[in-house]
Amino acid sequence: QVQLVESGGGLVQAGGSLRLSCEASGSTFSSYVVGWFRQAPGKEREFVAAISRSGGSTVHAASVKGRFTISRDTAKNTVYLHMNSLKPEDTAVYYCAAEAWQGYPRTESARYDYWGQGTQVTVSS
Repeated sequence: QVQLVESGGGLVQAGGSLRLSCEASGSTFSSYVVGWFRQAPGKEREFVAAISRSGGSTVHAASVKGRFTISRDTAKNTVYLHMNSLKPEDTAVYYCAAEAWQGYPRTESARYDYWGQGTQVTVSS
C-alpha cells in the first residue's frame, strides 16, 4: 500500500501560479502511475493530469493543457503539479491518486487505488 499527502494549495489571484506536491510513503512509489484530479463544489471529480511510472509519459486534460504540467521526482517519492495562468474556474480541491499499473497513464478515477486527502486551491478574479 501507499499513503499520499498533498500540499501546496492556497489562495492565488487569476494569472498566478502554484505548485502542488504529492508525497508518497509506505511503498515503492515508482511502481505506481500517479494522477491528479480535482473537485469543485457541486461538481463531479474530474481528471487533471497523470504520469507514468517512469515519468516518460504524461497526459493532461484539455482544460489545463499548456497551463499545467505534471512531473515526478522518484528520489523524493514526490509527484508535482505545476499550475500556471490560473483561472477562477480552476478553483477546487485537488487530489493525487496512485494506481499499480504498468501502462500508459489512465484518466478514469475508478482505476486509481489510493488517494490523498486533498488540498484546496482557490483562484480569485
